[in-house]
Amino acid sequence: MGAIQYETDYYGWTLEQAELIKSKRLDELDFDHLLEELESMGASEKRELLNRLRVLLMHLLKWQYQPEFRGRSWVNTIREQRRMIPVHLKQNPSLKGKLDEFMLDGYELGRGGAADETGLPESTFPLNARGALNKP
Repeated sequence: MGAIQYETDYYGWTLEQAELIKSKRLDELDFDHLLEELESMGASEKRELLNRLRVLLMHLLKWQYQPEFRGRSWVNTIREQRRMIPVHLKQNPSLKGKLDEFMLDGYELGRGGAADETGLPESTFPLNARGALNKP
């Protein structure tokens, strides 16, 4: 098995690295890129949680500040995020310790998204989530 280049054939590289690990040929592993990929995998899980919180909080703000547009789609989106966030945390329990930080970031992003989607000025929405959100 020749050394497949990470930059030119990512899929082939992953298969080769897996085979090297299975056959315990550790001295042939591409440790620099393996480390990069492991760190990237963790970052991906963080991004997913942040995005789910952003979507949830944005829809809750829209629900609160544009009651005339409430509909099934918003309810479904809110319910989906409320179902999936605990599942994601269960699958990635180390993220629980950062939940407060993600909530702050998710609210800020959701606030901006709500302003963009509603056309209301961002100043319409409270600067923080405490007391700002009513549940549908």
